[in-house]
Amino acid sequence: MSRIIADLEKRTELYVDAFNAGDADALEDFYTEEAIAVWEPGKPLTGQARRDYQRAFLSRGPRITAVPRQSFVTGDTALLIVDWTIDTVDESGTAEQLRGIGVDVLRLGEDAVWRYAVDDPYGQED
Repeated sequence: MSRIIADLEKRTELYVDAFNAGDADALEDFYTEEAIAVWEPGKPLTGQARRDYQRAFLSRGPRITAVPRQSFVTGDTALLIVDWTIDTVDESGTAEQLRGIGVDVLRLGEDAVWRYAVDDPYGQED
């Protein structure tokens, strides 16, 4: 089980690298085809809407730090609890810091790669 947890934590590191590089195409590889992202509380996005939102957000040059807090695995499904902080600017160009405790569900693909099925960065309150 510890190897699986290490793989998941490495996946988080790789996600952070792609996010901080602003590489929307690379980030897309971290998600299942039907993945749900809840980047604004109460507003789940899927498909092209999810991809468009992510691309627009990355265009502002945000920088993320993310540290896995807990990992749970059963078969081909994993639950990650992740502490994260994003330094960015809002639509008007004003600096802001976003933070939360993400609740993420990942699935292990046939290619042995973990991908986000549900990405809910505001899934748990402090």
